[in-house]
Amino acid sequence: MGSPEILLGHGSGGKLTKDLVDQVFVGSFDNPWLSTLTDAALLDLEGQKVAFTTDSYVVRPIFFSGGDLGKLAVCGTVNDLCVMGAKPLFITCGFIIEEGYEIESLKRIVNSMKKAAEEAGVAIVAGDTKVVEKGSGDGVFLNTSGVGVVSSGIDLRRERVKPGDSILINGTVGDHGMAVLMSRERFGFEASIESDCASLNTLISGILSSGADIKFMRDATRGGLATILNELASGMGFGVLVDEEKIPVREEVKALCEILGMDSLYVANEGKVVVVCGSADKEKVLKAMRKHPLGEKAEVVGEIVKEPASLVMARTEIGSRRILDLLVDDQLPRIC
Repeated sequence: MGSPEILLGHGSGGKLTKDLVDQVFVGSFDNPWLSTLTDAALLDLEGQKVAFTTDSYVVRPIFFSGGDLGKLAVCGTVNDLCVMGAKPLFITCGFIIEEGYEIESLKRIVNSMKKAAEEAGVAIVAGDTKVVEKGSGDGVFLNTSGVGVVSSGIDLRRERVKPGDSILINGTVGDHGMAVLMSRERFGFEASIESDCASLNTLISGILSSGADIKFMRDATRGGLATILNELASGMGFGVLVDEEKIPVREEVKALCEILGMDSLYVANEGKVVVVCGSADKEKVLKAMRKHPLGEKAEVVGEIVKEPASLVMARTEIGSRRILDLLVDDQLPRIC
């Protein structure tokens, strides 16, 4: 791992996170359900396929343009289930609260969770509360777990992906990361950028019922689109080629990234799903996405290629190609 101590970058979703997971957790907890390292474990409970996930949220600031900690936790949990092909049903939540935190702000987080859960059609069925001494936390940290059921016939695995398949995304990238950053810092930037934080289950339900051969899905959160594509291609006998001109990016996000020297393809999202389907079905998927409010700006952004295997490449606006490798660290820590 390099450093003998935990760094902020170990939670970034990039190379440091991968090293930490591989070298510390996987070896100790190794089992068939964990080894796939997907967003949720797929379990067989007496003949019913179930998806089970857990996540923790440490976003700073807790309230940001377009969302807050509570909405983020519910939407993130729902999305981790539905990208596995599951129908999300139940969520649990654990609050770690710093002494001195305002109860009115806590109520605001809880009410936001309630609203997001109702909109997604899930129930929050259990929870836990712990309080730590003032100065030992950062307001509120939130952990969630979620359970959903997977219908028969759904098979979303990297192993089904092959050269020639198409890659789609349901809208603009980088909105969440830039919204949180603008809420965190003062740049004198006049344009308003809102997080794309949203539950994707109804959008994904429409995609799965479109009749298309869906092979892989993943929500592009920490590390953005580029990181998810690297996770898709890593160790596989294929590569990824995306067309930068086709990847939707809001002008405000693009401008702020240029000012700060950031790459929007690595900026976090909280309402974007990456879908890989058979090439013959890409128009079906695109149509299904665009019928939904969360998919109006959907695009086919790339394809699976035979060579170079395990590598992600981007075709630039001038026709050249650049490598989109995993970042060692995150451009924006504490983003979710």
